[in-house]
Amino acid sequence: IMWIILKYKKKEFNFLKKDFRKTLGDLPIIFKPKIKYEKFIRNKLHLLEKDILGDYLICYHKKFQDVNMLAILKNLRGLKYFLSNSKINQKEIISFIEYCKKNQDSKGYIKQTFFDFSTVKKGIFLSGPFTNMLFSIIENQGPKLRVLIGKVTTTITKNSNYLFCPV
Repeated sequence: IMWIILKYKKKEFNFLKKDFRKTLGDLPIIFKPKIKYEKFIRNKLHLLEKDILGDYLICYHKKFQDVNMLAILKNLRGLKYFLSNSKINQKEIISFIEYCKKNQDSKGYIKQTFFDFSTVKKGIFLSGPFTNMLFSIIENQGPKLRVLIGKVTTTITKNSNYLFCPV
């Protein structure tokens, strides 16, 4: 099994896929975990998605084991570079992919359970009725968080459909 991690140019992702197909004969398996969140833009709530790895991709292809093939692939349009330790970190890469898949919803988006909030004191909601509102964590109650939003205290579950992130 050979997974690689690469950094790519987001605006040239389609060129990268096209060159992969041309060079490898078919498209590699591309793992690109995303979150879906809501944001107010001009007083309207919009659904947006974001890659949690930014401009990194995790890819698998049986030809990635060939060092000569990786040398050829270094020149693909849209590719910045490969991370050099992908070969020796296969267990960690596979473990990360499995952890992501375990914390995905039915549409493939990362759920809140993916994130660890054991050391977080403040956060901001990315979706739900409190979108873009800041909160302070009063108490971490295992699967629930007791939070203060403005002057209101409430409890939210960590596995709810509402996304939030630390500030």
